[in-house]
Amino acid sequence: MLRNFIEFLYIFGHFAGEDLEEEEEEEDDDLIGTPEDEETLLNQAAYAGTSLLSQVEAGTTPSLTIQAPLMVTQAVLMLLKSFVGTGVLFLGKAFFNGGILFSSAILIFIALISLYSFLLLVKAKFVVSGSFGDIGGALYGPWMRFAILFSITVSQIGFVSAYIIFVSENLQAFVLGVTNCAKLLGIQYFILLQMLIFLPLALVRNLAKLSTTALVADAFILAGLIYIFGSEAGIIANRGISHVELFNPKDWPLLIGTAVFSFEGIGLVIPITDAMKEPRRFPAVLSGVMLFLMVLFCGAGVMSYLTFGADVQTVVIVNLDTTSKMTQAVQFLYSLAIMLSVPLQLFPAVRIMENGIFERSGKADPRVKWQKNIFRFLTVTFCAGLSYVGASDLDKFVSFIGSFACVPLCYVYPAMLHYKACARTRKQKAADIALMIFGIAACAYTSTMTIKLMMTPEPVGPPPLGQCANVPEGGLSAVF
Repeated sequence: MLRNFIEFLYIFGHFAGEDLEEEEEEEDDDLIGTPEDEETLLNQAAYAGTSLLSQVEAGTTPSLTIQAPLMVTQAVLMLLKSFVGTGVLFLGKAFFNGGILFSSAILIFIALISLYSFLLLVKAKFVVSGSFGDIGGALYGPWMRFAILFSITVSQIGFVSAYIIFVSENLQAFVLGVTNCAKLLGIQYFILLQMLIFLPLALVRNLAKLSTTALVADAFILAGLIYIFGSEAGIIANRGISHVELFNPKDWPLLIGTAVFSFEGIGLVIPITDAMKEPRRFPAVLSGVMLFLMVLFCGAGVMSYLTFGADVQTVVIVNLDTTSKMTQAVQFLYSLAIMLSVPLQLFPAVRIMENGIFERSGKADPRVKWQKNIFRFLTVTFCAGLSYVGASDLDKFVSFIGSFACVPLCYVYPAMLHYKACARTRKQKAADIALMIFGIAACAYTSTMTIKLMMTPEPVGPPPLGQCANVPEGGLSAVF
């Protein structure tokens, strides 16, 4: 089991097909070059741009490797690990924003169009070898590679910031629950607490060291989802369903960004394809997983909205009985799970930026290594600051990340790559152009509308957190 998680981390180290692993995390005595080092570097250069499977078979991969080509079951599990996280817990509020009927239709549409777009990228990959960015660079030039890597970086930083807010809100409700709603601890304290944890973890360069945390995180997420779905089913059985709207004409744009956020996983499409024993079977594997996720996510949104109606919170765990010891345990463990996954989510963005900023490796130059350390500290601080700014409107923040960063990455770029690499018939070209136009229009419209909704004044006061409806005023001081 642990080996599977190490292999998953290796896939993450090749996010979007990029080789993001660092050599400088090796032992300090490697600072002095040897003939063996030079031979290793030559081997790595020779295999740059080839598939992960080819590197495995040639024995040229770094220490964090896939020991054997991925079978179908392993690929399915890796895809599920990639997609299932916090997004599923935002869907209750997303369904409130869109209305239950409209949201169901849109979520199904987003799932199918995302699957179609992912398959376009896979087809382009079969024609033009290399990473997501390499394919774009080969077909359109350096500007396209830069655009793809920029979007990946922005989306990953957005995910990390959203995760920090998610954990902060969960822990805020957790503290209220364990203190019997005595005090409301300000969100800024939880963001600061996470910063203290993430700053040292951001310095981890060997992803294998995160294998245990990844295993624990996924176990906590699975247990949390089972408890949440079971609790919602029990509430509906006892109280019946809440009043719901079929369509919400005011806030529906927020739904689209959140739906895209939930289905965003394009960064692992290429590395998982490369790592499979039979890469040509990946489209069928991906299709099955996406259809399962469509049912899971749609069911999660419907269940949460039917259970809590207009009172559904952005993080649905907060709606549960926060005075229950079991709910408190789930809140804490789910928060811990997401917290443990944050360094992994941040890794691709940090490495992409480092590769663009630093020309030299820190392996042989301690000064460069410390410059990279400071850069990582600043990146974590920036994510924390962004989280603080967006903490008051988590649903809108998530929607904006989905609309602004994820839509181009998921829909516009794959269609552009397929158009130039694969499209031969007029029908194929028309479909690619239509997807490009849809992506650009969706990005522009939903991002603009989300910003407008974020700028709309909202009532000032403490947030409703589960059963803690009457939090004492001035409760922003710390609870010790």
